[in-house]
Amino acid sequence: MSQSTIYEDGTYFENHPTRDEEDSPWKAKQITKMLRKHNIIPSTVCEVGCGAGGVLNCVANEYGDRVVFSGYDISPQAIELCKKKEKQNLHFFLKDPFEEQLTFDVVMAIDVFEHIEDYFGFLRKLKSKGTYKILHIPLNLSVQTVLRSSPILKTRSSFGHIQYFTKETALATLKDTGYEVMDYCYTKGSLELPNLGWLGNLLKLPRELFFSLHQDLAVRILGGFSLLVLAK
Repeated sequence: MSQSTIYEDGTYFENHPTRDEEDSPWKAKQITKMLRKHNIIPSTVCEVGCGAGGVLNCVANEYGDRVVFSGYDISPQAIELCKKKEKQNLHFFLKDPFEEQLTFDVVMAIDVFEHIEDYFGFLRKLKSKGTYKILHIPLNLSVQTVLRSSPILKTRSSFGHIQYFTKETALATLKDTGYEVMDYCYTKGSLELPNLGWLGNLLKLPRELFFSLHQDLAVRILGGFSLLVLAK
């Protein structure tokens, strides 16, 4: 079964009925912080792979009616959840955004391209859809996950991740596909999100201490972080 099929036929939805919507306010906070840091005031925003629409809805609430938001996903189950959130300036579409000629001020791909077989092709097409790009990339490769191996296999079987990145390989991938990286930062889901599970709670204190001393080493050794990138 191909990766795209599990999103279209409902398999992924069955395993993740909320589509991780509970994390949406936290993700939206990271996105709006990055945009405001660079004084980017968009008129149009698009999210590719919007899931249940929670992130886009939260960002829309931050900006208000003056900005038009469009979300795209290939999962009928996800778009069904999205439709409940639609309003005057927020709309969702069950289609491939790359088949349309529209472009946007800001295009977002939040935890998306690690799911995609041809992620180089995806990134090249995404680049043409907007002036600014916001990407959130899980950094699944660390000393801890490689030594144990089970965390990587879990992200593959449970979350559909088939590409795995460090900060360095993520940034190199964007450079190789023609992006100009303007800024990036780590996001601390393993420290700031609830419901981490027993192991996540066990690792929380050492991650927090290590991260305060040396961010790069903490990420490389213990993992549990993602990368938020602003690019053109």
